[in-house]
Amino acid sequence: MATENNKTSKINSLFTFAANVLVKNQSRFINFIRFAIFIVMLWIGGLKAFQYEADGIVPFVANSPFMSFLYTKDAPEYQEYRNPEGKMVAKNIEWHKENGTYPFSYGLGSFIVLIGTLTLLGIWYSRIGMLGGLLTFGMSIVTLSFLITTPEVWVPNLGGDMPTPQYGFPYLSGAGRLVLKDIIMMAGGLIAAADCARRWLKKERPQVV
Repeated sequence: MATENNKTSKINSLFTFAANVLVKNQSRFINFIRFAIFIVMLWIGGLKAFQYEADGIVPFVANSPFMSFLYTKDAPEYQEYRNPEGKMVAKNIEWHKENGTYPFSYGLGSFIVLIGTLTLLGIWYSRIGMLGGLLTFGMSIVTLSFLITTPEVWVPNLGGDMPTPQYGFPYLSGAGRLVLKDIIMMAGGLIAAADCARRWLKKERPQVV
């Protein structure tokens, strides 16, 4: 009995210590969320300037009711001109130029980097950071909508010897698994925005907080 109580006491002490550390460093952890969002946005947004990444987002954009109008060609024509990552096929690249793939990708990448920068600035500027957090949240909603609009996010039915082939919902493809992770970005954006709003209110209207 004494051994069991001693074990319980040690566990309680561990949780108490962890809770104290987490509470005391909460603001640092929120800033870490901002920094993490910035790194992801900077890296992914920066890659939009490169051919393989611009080609890779075409299925998402072409099938999206919110974004497809930004291309000149309709889905699913892009399927005939897809460049595997690391491979450059001249006729495919020419098609993407006519489609407006690259100018759109440059603009999107710049916007993504801007969102990440605004979110990071929330460490020092509450109003700017709140805008960045809300934009992160909004961008994540658009990205997650690809789970509904983009066929390539689900494993296709290519047949085989299995009696019950695994395709369609809930079997996410590589593209689908990448999209689903944006739900974490959505949560992070809300946390960053809420913290900025709280700090701004504390400074401007302390009687409210």
